[in-house]
Amino acid sequence: MNYKKTRYTLLYLMLGIMLLFSPKFSLNAQAEEEEFDPGEYIMEHITDDYGWHITTYNEHHITVPLPVILFDGGNFVVFSSGKFHQGQQAYKGYALGFTEDTDGSIVKLGGNYADYTGELNYEEACPPIDHVCKYDVSITKNVCALLVSIILLCWIFLSVAKKYKEGPLKAPKGLQSFLEPIILFIRDEVVIPSIGEDKYQKYFPYLLTLFFFILVNNLMGLIPIFPGGANLTGNITVTAVLAIITFFITNISANKHYWKDIFNSPGVPWWLKFPIPLMPLVEFIGVFTKPFVLMIRLFANITAGHIIVLGFLSLIFIFGAMSPAIGYAVSPVSVFFYIFMGLLELLVAFIQAYVFTLLSAIYIGMATEEPHHEELAN
Repeated sequence: MNYKKTRYTLLYLMLGIMLLFSPKFSLNAQAEEEEFDPGEYIMEHITDDYGWHITTYNEHHITVPLPVILFDGGNFVVFSSGKFHQGQQAYKGYALGFTEDTDGSIVKLGGNYADYTGELNYEEACPPIDHVCKYDVSITKNVCALLVSIILLCWIFLSVAKKYKEGPLKAPKGLQSFLEPIILFIRDEVVIPSIGEDKYQKYFPYLLTLFFFILVNNLMGLIPIFPGGANLTGNITVTAVLAIITFFITNISANKHYWKDIFNSPGVPWWLKFPIPLMPLVEFIGVFTKPFVLMIRLFANITAGHIIVLGFLSLIFIFGAMSPAIGYAVSPVSVFFYIFMGLLELLVAFIQAYVFTLLSAIYIGMATEEPHHEELAN
């Protein structure tokens, strides 16, 4: 095998993918393009959307339309997000929010636009807004990515479980041989040391699901082609739900010893408990700050990684707008750091899944820990 040739082939393939999904991609070099806005470009990639934007070809947006599902005025309204045409058109009086207060939401137009379907020209006449659609259960980009990851996870683990069922004593091979060391590592190095060998089995399925859910979605977020590229684990609502689940499991499973240590911490001077319950208050606040830290850590790390990677890619077009020569000169440096940060993000994808699972296991272990012999003697 010619490794040098293979290396350059992979490099050209990566560059092609970068250019394909860059904001300036066009086979027509003479096409008139708008001024590049790096902030808009980055936010477009890390935020949720009603359609899944693939690329732009000759100023034409190639997007996978997703279903818009609204409960408005006592009726269910269902239609394709493609009807909005990137926010330039209204459909039956509904449009994408076009003001600062309504940006990112679907609005119901008022006045003569209440049932209007057609193009909207915001520069000539800004249509009146009747209300923002509050009951919105649309299949957005992140929801679609969530469904894809669930299907992928079910396929992976059901196929592996089927192999174990067919031959439980056979040596693992294929996908089994890849997943088994990871599963054993999570069990032996994360869950059992944190919760204990006598109680870990009750919580192991949840923690294992948590680890692989975060890992798969982290990895899918690094893939620039559909159905990858969604910033699911960089969405704070997703990380909040994961943290809330850990919060409820921790506190529902908590024993009397756990709550006793919170409201009457051992080894703490009495004057920190009475007359002002300073330490009990701090410990009680800690019950809520622990899941909050889980939520923010995963959200911030994944989102920051995407912003940095897209920022390096944007440098090519920022300097290219100043001068094509400067743009070409900066390109190798930007590509190098793009690849470097991509590899670093690959490492972060595993680390963040591991850290979230480890901290969740530690919190559950602290809540279910039995009192030590010395405390029982006292």
